[in-house]
Amino acid sequence: METTTTSAHSGTSTFFGFTERTPGPRWRALFDATWPAYRAWYLSEGDVVRPSLATAQRKLQQYMPELVPTWERLVDLSGGEDTAARMLTLYNPPRFLPGCSQAVLADEAPVLVRNYDYHPDLSERVIYSSAFTGRRVIGTSDCLWGLVDGMNDSGLVISLAFGGRRDAGEGFGIPLVLRYLLEVAETVPAVASILSRLPVNMAYTLTVLDRNREAATVFVAPSADPEVFRLAAATNHRGTTPDWPEYAQAYRSVERQRYLLELLDRRPDRESLVNAFLRPPLYNTAYDAAFGTLYTAVYDPTRGCVDYVWPGSTWSRGFDSPDATHTVLLS
Repeated sequence: METTTTSAHSGTSTFFGFTERTPGPRWRALFDATWPAYRAWYLSEGDVVRPSLATAQRKLQQYMPELVPTWERLVDLSGGEDTAARMLTLYNPPRFLPGCSQAVLADEAPVLVRNYDYHPDLSERVIYSSAFTGRRVIGTSDCLWGLVDGMNDSGLVISLAFGGRRDAGEGFGIPLVLRYLLEVAETVPAVASILSRLPVNMAYTLTVLDRNREAATVFVAPSADPEVFRLAAATNHRGTTPDWPEYAQAYRSVERQRYLLELLDRRPDRESLVNAFLRPPLYNTAYDAAFGTLYTAVYDPTRGCVDYVWPGSTWSRGFDSPDATHTVLLS
């Protein structure tokens, strides 16, 4: 999403790690730094296209009531402005099409590994550890309190990728959906059940791993029932067959998924799998085309930590890690 106000196309890029159990000064600093760009993104199609505050609030209360107290806290911290309050519900937001590759190694020490491929200027570059509803959650922040990947203290891990369909509809932006799942669910079956009642505004693939070593990829789309695929790897299309072949070809979606599935068939160890994400065809450098790898995340639910990896650099974060920054070279 449009979040940063400085360019980071090639060269150094700084990531920020925050630990804040409930929204407070660190969240407010994030809001202050990113709100001008988020406001421009949210209103990019005109104000009337976005839902009213009454509608957006009602939908949040209907579908994600557990998040309402946190949303109210965020609205207060942001100054109570109408546009910010509407945007923070993430109901019917503008389109969001990240690339991404993701895979699960479900052996005795299961991990979920993912590349987040997008434009550097459209990433918050924030790893946020929180306990908004009492459950500990850590993940990569987006849309100020949503997540593009994350893990909770019950060992549930989820990452998202664009699902390869053009259509948009009535529903929530996927970063808040992912946040909600990590706040209220513990297992892969629970995730699938919740998604069956939760409307989303675009198509996405969600790769899910739980502490029981159960893994699946769930495809969600507007006005459609979620589909659960017993696939340990996903990219930017539904199942193994693209609904939008031109997009899949342009972003090598099928090629990347096949590469991962063939690699997983050879039963790689953790190091081999992670190293594969640091080179083509999984690692991408088309940053100006919003298809550059911003980071590789390695979620380990057994240890309760996530390693952010780049060629030549690794940064580990846990639920209780102190605030810190990490600067990397994107090239």
